[in-house]
Parts: sequence; structure tokens; C-alpha cells
Amino acid sequence: MQAKKRYLILVSAGTCLFLLLCLGGLPVPASRGGLGRRDGHRPGTHWPRYSEHLQPFVPWDQSESEGFSAPMSPRQKRDANSGLYKGRRCRMDSCFDFSLCEKYGFKVYVYPQQKGDKISESYQSILASIEASRFYTSDPGQACLFVLSLDTLDRDQLSPQYVHNLKAKVQSLSLWNGGRNHLIFNLYSGTWPDYTEDLGFDIGQAMLAKASISTENFRPNFDVSIPLFSKDHPRTGGDRGYLKYNSIPPFRKYVLVFKGKRYLTGIGSDTRNALYHVHNSEDVVLLTTCKHGKDWQKHKDARCDKDNAEYDRYDYKEMLHNSTFCLVPRGRRLGSFRFLEALQAACIPVMLSNGWELPFSEVIDWNTAAVIGDERLLLQIPSTVRSIHQDKILSLRQQTQFLWEAYFSSVEKIVLTTLEIIHDRVLQHVGRSNLMWNSLPGGLFTLPQYSSYLGHFPFHYAPLGIKPNPKFTAVIHAVTPLVSQSQPILKLLVAVAKSQYCAQIIVLWNCDKPLPAKHRWPATPQPVVVIEGESKVMSSRFLPYSSIVTDAVLSLDEDTVLSTTEVDFAFTVWQSFPERIVGYPARSHFWDANKERWGYTSKWTNDYSMVLTGAAFYHRYYNYLYTNYLPASLKSMVDQLSNCEDILMNFLVSAVTKMPPIKVTQKKQYKETMMGQTSRASRWADPDHFAQRQTCMNKFASWFGTMPLVHSQMRLDPVLFKDQVSILRKKYRDIERL
Repeated sequence: MQAKKRYLILVSAGTCLFLLLCLGGLPVPASRGGLGRRDGHRPGTHWPRYSEHLQPFVPWDQSESEGFSAPMSPRQKRDANSGLYKGRRCRMDSCFDFSLCEKYGFKVYVYPQQKGDKISESYQSILASIEASRFYTSDPGQACLFVLSLDTLDRDQLSPQYVHNLKAKVQSLSLWNGGRNHLIFNLYSGTWPDYTEDLGFDIGQAMLAKASISTENFRPNFDVSIPLFSKDHPRTGGDRGYLKYNSIPPFRKYVLVFKGKRYLTGIGSDTRNALYHVHNSEDVVLLTTCKHGKDWQKHKDARCDKDNAEYDRYDYKEMLHNSTFCLVPRGRRLGSFRFLEALQAACIPVMLSNGWELPFSEVIDWNTAAVIGDERLLLQIPSTVRSIHQDKILSLRQQTQFLWEAYFSSVEKIVLTTLEIIHDRVLQHVGRSNLMWNSLPGGLFTLPQYSSYLGHFPFHYAPLGIKPNPKFTAVIHAVTPLVSQSQPILKLLVAVAKSQYCAQIIVLWNCDKPLPAKHRWPATPQPVVVIEGESKVMSSRFLPYSSIVTDAVLSLDEDTVLSTTEVDFAFTVWQSFPERIVGYPARSHFWDANKERWGYTSKWTNDYSMVLTGAAFYHRYYNYLYTNYLPASLKSMVDQLSNCEDILMNFLVSAVTKMPPIKVTQKKQYKETMMGQTSRASRWADPDHFAQRQTCMNKFASWFGTMPLVHSQMRLDPVLFKDQVSILRKKYRDIERL
């Protein structure tokens, strides 16, 4: 019994002691091998009192330097000493001030160039592309994004384009603000022997638009990976892809080709040194040369002479255009000029550069246009590409042409794509979908502010199986006063209103005289809305008026002479081609070799490239695109001349579709009737008017960087048109009588 009592007493005492220890009632010294106190609080002391309220978060650039004494790994210490990595934690929500974009939207400011600053030709092209874009502002107070005028493209210290003292110059900028809301362009970073991605100065919180950037250093949804392009890359326009037609089956002379430098030592040498294992001199031709650099002979190996001889036997362009796949291995840096060369040539790129963040990877699905290989599996590449089905090859090849022409064919497109990607991040509620970026006509021509639904864009109707609205809105451009009830505009209004497809008629009153009284307009079965133009300029006829609720717009000059039957037939044709301009008066362009400029002709021939908007159908989205995509300089030119707005609209639509407009059956009297009118029609006989249109052609072609107009000889007539059958069997019988 006594033993049991002693046992209970000992258990009770032990339990109490254990509870005291757990509740902190007794101080226990920390042993060397024990856990110790993590919070550093000593018994008997009071908790500290804070004089300021707690901040909602610790700034990214202070978390490792102010009050944090955690030990740094060797890699962290290395990164802390590098200008590139100081902002590696940056994301849009932590290093970008969205409030700067609230008032004026997404505007980009380019710093003024300082006297004596050395700027490369490529960087001048980048700055010029920004200044010519719809995002540019010359007022820093309106800017959402800032771009340096200091050349940051080449940060290789051995390069003649290297800008010295860039760190001090950047820090002295009054708007720098630690790099916040700044965009830095870079093509080359680092130098021999490591070619690191350090730019040699602290970029702070700035975004990078960088070529050859690695996935390790790429900051998702903050940086933009751009392609490596040469100094000869065109600033605007650029050549189209080399795929003129599709061959079925889509196989070429060679299966896989490559021709380039072989690095004997240093970074990037492993992959190219191993290519000879795959080369078979037949359908897999992978050529390298040691003959580059000043001291190549000092480092030449046993294979150099043989490689050099084999290298000289083949023409690179001939290989490029006659191969199904093109190998794109890394060079000294991850990116390579071969990438863009392969895209343009419709040679499917086979990427062999582990860790490279592919250009515009945020929006482009490269699995639809390239083969992503692994440097460690080089020997498997030939069998891999041979196993790709011909249907897939055809699809990949077509996508290379789309991506080349949409985003890579010029410096301007590369820059605009970069800005549009950042624009979509800033205004996420109106951002483009993945399908908009990866299908024709591409993200640059698909403005999400118009609509986020693909079915509202005419070029997506066919892929989605959507049909346009079965009605149209007629917009009549009026510039002369209404003085007689026999004027052509009144006859035109009545004829259009009788169309079974007409929803409403809008009269755009751009005349200096006051609006006519309501009773002066004829009574029509469809509503007539008269809008007085605010600025009375030519471009106002293409404004995206909210009163236009139908997909189709019938654009008409006030002196146009059309019958109801002609209107019905043209609209029926447009419903089958809603992405194009469909109409009556056709014109053409040509290249004048003597004057070395584009010419404009109104001769009536079978060949045409424009359908004038004096009597034509088009989709209302093109009004929005005309107003918001084209630069103010072109629209100002049109308004000053009171001419060429129809030519500019044709340029725009052909640039989007890469196709010609469609001409429909036109009565022979149309030209003579137009010339016989007494209002604005007299300008057609004015030689100055014709000369202005010649000038416009060349000005527009210069801005687009190429000639987007496409020639055609197709004319669509009604079924049984001019056939020797009873007129009663013909639906559009009145057209033949005109």
C-alpha cells in the first residue's frame, strides 16, 4: 500500500514538472545540440513596442537587405552582384505601377536623344517603330511605359556598339524611378568566354525585351523574349514567306539541313561539334566550318579541313529552300539567326537549344510551328523528324509562314508585338485570347477593345462556322447641299431603302451648309438617320458609329447610281466573303519602273486590286481598325487632301486578309454616269485629283513597308448572267437591262 502511494506521488510530481516545462514556467538553458529559441526572446523582458503601423508587405528589394540576416547561398550571393538579377522577383503586380495607365491608357514615351549619344541602326529602327505606333506619346506625363534612348541592344564589351558608362547615364535620368514602368531592349549580353546574360548595369525594376534569354532568368509575364535579328532586318514591311504554293505530299529534297559556324572551344561548342555524327551527305546535311575568327587555325582540330571543304560545296539558300526541316542549334548564346531564316523559308525549325525561352512564348504556341528537340538526344533527331506525318508537316509549314508574316518579318512587327503583349497585361480585361494570337490574321490586326468574342471578327467567321448578320446598314457620305429633289443622293436613298436586306440608312452630313429639314428627305420603308459630321473630314466616313448595328456596311458616295437589284446582289456576294471588300467601281495599281514608284490607274480592264468605297460592302470592324490602328499621319493626309480615303481602306483590308477585294457585275454606264454628275464627281476629271492619288499610293506603301494590294481578275456575276435563256429564269434579271 505504501509503495502504491509513493508511486502515485512520484507520477504526480513528474506530471507537474512536465506541465511547468511545457508552459514555460521554468527557464531551461539551450544546449548546444538542442533546438534553442528561434524568436530570440529572453524571459523577463517585454515584447517590443512598434511606433509605426505594420506595412502591408515588405518591398521585394528590401527583403534580403533590411532586417533579414538569413545566410545566403553561393548562388544568391552571385546573383546579388549581378545587375540582371537584382529584380528577378519582379512581376507586374510588384514592379509595375498600373496607376500611370489609368488616365490616358497604354501610352509609350521614348526619351529624347542626347547630343553625342551613339545609337546603332537597329536601335534607331526600334525607336522609330515605337514613335510611329498608335501607342506613342511625346508627353511623359501621359506615359504608361518608358523606353530609353540610350542604346542597350549590344552589351558585349568587345563590340564596337557597346555603350560605356551606361550605368551612370541611366541613373541620372529624372524619370528612371528605379526602372519602374521601363522597358529595355537587348539583343546581345555578356562576352567571351561565358556570355552571361548580365547587361552590365542595374536594370532595377525594368522589364526586359531580350533575345537569347534563358528560362532560368526569364521572369514570366514580366519580361518578353524577342528573336535575335540582324542589322539588315527590314524596319517595316519585310519580305513575305517563301512558300508560294503547297506541294502534296509536302516533302522536299532534304529532310534536315544546317550550315553554320563550329566552335572548337568554349560555351556552345558541344552541340555543333557533334553534328557530324548525324550528317550523311544525302538527305541530312549538317555542315559546319572552323574558318571564323582571327585565330581559328591555332585551335583547329583533325576534322576542320574536311568540314571546311564540305561546307564550301553547298549553297545555303538552296539548302534552306529545299529542306523540310532546318536545325536551329544554339551558338555562343541561346538564340540564333537561323531561327528567323528557317521561318521565312517555310523550313520547319528543329530547336536544339536547351533552356531557351522561345520568342513571344507568352502568346505563341510554338508546338504548332516548330519541333522542340533536346541537345542531349541529338542522335535521335533524324528518326524523330522522319516519323512526323505529312499532314502534320503541311500544318507546321503553313504556320511558319503565318508567324513570320504576322510577327517577325520586320523590326516594326517585333516591336509592336512586344508592346501589344505588355498592353494585354496592363489591360487584362480586354486582352487577346490564345486563338487570336495563333490564327490569321494575328494579334496585331485583332484589337480586343472592339470585342473579346472571336465571332465578332469577320476573318473568324469561317473557322467558327458563323454567318454574318442578314441585314446591312447603308452609310451615304454627303458633301453638297440639298437644293433639288432630283439630286442623285435622293434617288440613291430610295433605291437602297427598297432592298430586302437593308436595316437602316445613315446619311453622314459633311457639308458646310446646315442640315436640310426633315421633310426634304423622301419617305422610305427603312429608317433614315442623319448624322452631322463633327470635323467635316474625309476620314469621318469610316468612324465606328454606334448607330451601325449590323455586320455589313454599304459605303456610298452621294453621287453613286445603283439600282436595288445591284445592291441586293452585291450584299449576297458579300455574305460569302465577309472579310473582304465587295463592290462595283474597281481600280488597279502598278509599278512604274521609269519613275521607280507605284502608279494608280482607273482604266477599265480585267485586272484590278481595289474596289472603291463609293459603292462597296465591308465589315464594320474595318471602321474600328481604320480609326484605331492606322497612324494619325495617314489619316491627316487623307483629311488635308479630301482624297484617298478609299485607297487607304483598301490597303488596310488587303493587309489584314492578304487577299484582293471582290468585284461584282457592273453596268457599263456606271463610269459615264459618274462622270456626268455635277457635284463632287467632277473631281474624277481633275488631273490634280489623279496626281494626289498617285502620291497617296506611295505614301501608304511606305508606311505599310510593302505593297499589300493584291491583283485579281475575278468578277462574280449572277447565275445565268448573259446566258441565252428566258429572263424569267434569272433571279437578278434587272442587272442585264441596265
